[in-house]
Amino acid sequence: MFFPKHKFTCSRIISNRFSNSDQNAVTLMLWHSYPLPLRVDLIEELPEQFQERGNKKTQHYSRNKKHSLQYLLRPVLRGDYHFGHTVCMLSSPLRLVQRRRLGSQPTVVKVYPSFLQLRQYQLLAQTVQTKEQGAKQMRKIGHSLEFDHIKEYVSGDDIRAMNWKATARQASLMINSFVDERSQQVYCVIDKGRLMKMPFDGLSLMDYAINSSLVLSNVALTRQDRAGLITFSHKGGEFVVADRKAGQLKLLQEALYRINTEFYESDYEKLYLQVRSRIKQRSLLILFTNFESTSGMRRQLPYLRQMARHHLLLVVFFENTELAALAHNPANTLEEVYNHTIAGKFVFEKKMMVKELMHHGIMALLTPPEQLTVQTVNKYVELKTRQAI
Repeated sequence: MFFPKHKFTCSRIISNRFSNSDQNAVTLMLWHSYPLPLRVDLIEELPEQFQERGNKKTQHYSRNKKHSLQYLLRPVLRGDYHFGHTVCMLSSPLRLVQRRRLGSQPTVVKVYPSFLQLRQYQLLAQTVQTKEQGAKQMRKIGHSLEFDHIKEYVSGDDIRAMNWKATARQASLMINSFVDERSQQVYCVIDKGRLMKMPFDGLSLMDYAINSSLVLSNVALTRQDRAGLITFSHKGGEFVVADRKAGQLKLLQEALYRINTEFYESDYEKLYLQVRSRIKQRSLLILFTNFESTSGMRRQLPYLRQMARHHLLLVVFFENTELAALAHNPANTLEEVYNHTIAGKFVFEKKMMVKELMHHGIMALLTPPEQLTVQTVNKYVELKTRQAI
């Protein structure tokens, strides 16, 4: 019998979860004890999401030695990925005999929002910025204080903070001391509507927003803020109450893993009602959405203005980089002039949306998809440094 089973093994070393939009390593371990060197044609039964057909790899292996083969996979969709067997076609050196063997048992890998980016931005999350770096402090709207300690009363202290129980115990005037509340609420608000289905570099705009929300939540939690999540479309979506407990990041990651795009136009009125009814404390709302026209943005403007009255609202939407590149390319023919003019019109319209939002007192951030995480985290750190929250 050619190529007995007990003399050949093939196993797959793989993590139980992958990071979306990142390169994830898969390792194959092979060993054989046949008397001659072995030629192996490896065919991995990859998940259907990758749509890989030409994944055949040919290797030559010496006897009684473990060999490893590593390859990288970049998923662009969240969800369950089903790996099948590793099909191994064993051949003699002269390829006179060939035998088929199955290795690497089928397994399921869950693809989560990009958790590898968390490590990249961990240093930025721990960076302490001060006024000496040029940041300007802003007057806060409202008055939010938390108790710090009890101290003895001195002339000039606010008598409204007098602690009469402590005064009775100490036989001297004692007063409560407060500090500005250090832990603010930060909500990532993700639009699940049809405009967020638009792809860029194989990844939908909503997945870019999901990856950025996970990183931003980690940064907020590291800086002692409370992180929460809201999703919406034509109806209500997920709502994770802002908190900074030990398992909050895991809770947010699981909620982001379950999000799916819905092919409807998003209802901003329902979003506003949800925010008003469920978020009682002034918070930072970072809204990830996409506007392709000024008229579409103006339809939602009344609800954005109402949310901005009660919370600090930052609207983050996406620059169409392909149109921007087309608008900057030189035009030599009549058709190119036409395309150049139309592309320039849309690019200009996006910039005008930012100005109109800011005219109404709403912060806006227009960013290319690939720079979304960097730009959003930088904006959050800036707002914290300016004490705008």
